[in-house]
Amino acid sequence: MGKLPLEGIKVADFCWVWTGPTTTKVLADFGATVVKIESKARPETWRIQPPFKDNVPGFNRGGIFNTINTSKYSVNINTAKPKGKELAKRLIAWADIVTENYAGGSMKEMGFGYEVCKEINPDIIMMSSSMMGQTGPWSILPGYGDLLSAISGVNEISGWPDYPPAEIGYYTDYVAPRFNAMTLLAAIDYWRRTGKGQYLDIAQHQGGLQYVLPLILDYSINGRVAGRNGNRDESGSPHGVFRCKGEDRHIALTVFGEDEWAGFCKVAGDQPWTKDPRFATFASRKANEDELEALILAWTLGQDDEQLMHRLQAAGMAAGMLMSPQDFLESNEHIKARNFYKEIDHPEIGIIHVPRQPCVLSKTPCDVRRAPLMGEHTDYVLKEFLHMTDDEIAELVVEEVLY
Repeated sequence: MGKLPLEGIKVADFCWVWTGPTTTKVLADFGATVVKIESKARPETWRIQPPFKDNVPGFNRGGIFNTINTSKYSVNINTAKPKGKELAKRLIAWADIVTENYAGGSMKEMGFGYEVCKEINPDIIMMSSSMMGQTGPWSILPGYGDLLSAISGVNEISGWPDYPPAEIGYYTDYVAPRFNAMTLLAAIDYWRRTGKGQYLDIAQHQGGLQYVLPLILDYSINGRVAGRNGNRDESGSPHGVFRCKGEDRHIALTVFGEDEWAGFCKVAGDQPWTKDPRFATFASRKANEDELEALILAWTLGQDDEQLMHRLQAAGMAAGMLMSPQDFLESNEHIKARNFYKEIDHPEIGIIHVPRQPCVLSKTPCDVRRAPLMGEHTDYVLKEFLHMTDDEIAELVVEEVLY
């Protein structure tokens, strides 16, 4: 493999949980040297959260941690101690980029704010990806993605009309890393052209808002307040998820326009509802949507989800089977053909499948190495990157700066 596009870029990575590590995984997989600064006194959340291999907990056994921290180095430093702070600052001096995703103001309180980092390293790029940004009355608000999906308005429009708003998971945790990575690449380009760093204040909340902007626009122009529609859509009918043959098998499908309805009826064959005048037009299907969905469900219950997906797609419809993790790893030939998962032998949990990046660069495809064990590279990083001696390292171990 040739030189990766981010080789030579050095990152002091303070990130944890999901958003930050997923961001720096992009840098690491494409060749940047990402040093993850950790502490056993306050371990990375996904090091101590399930799923664990064989349900046996351990710092190195977490499935999510090993998925989103590939290709990185790990050093274990107790930054609560003065010498630990000084050691972290030496890594900041070594780095081109500093990354973190704590609550607003946290890095400053820890002694690693942007002004401190810039004093140590005048050309540093620093990315802070906090929930609400570093300014404003909510900037110090801490929390996780479930809180952010609520604040961003996503929960309010998720779920069924006759139920309370639905919790859909860590929504912004998946959105924010894409904005983070794009912004970091822009800053790297500027740094390469000018030699100057800068501070990137990225609010995960505002990234989440991008996905409800059409609804905000609709309200600002038309005064309409978006509600919960379940799996339905104003411009399609039928539009939903229907159970198929087998245990917990489903298909998502939608029909837009009369041509697609005709194709859908052709796939359904001689079902009586395909000729029912109550469903002959979009308006009439919308008016009788409950009855239509019940009839379609009675039909799909006898259908194989994958076969039906292919038949509907061949008829020009948007349709997709709902895939499980087992489907992706064992039967999804498309994912296999694109070589998305890399099989890696982990020293504690054996063979695991870790994702590559979703973008494929023809000249410089990414490489993926397994996620680091806790503190696995402490000696290596301190010796090779900071040029410390064995005696210096041993002294820090005795003083419990290093674990």
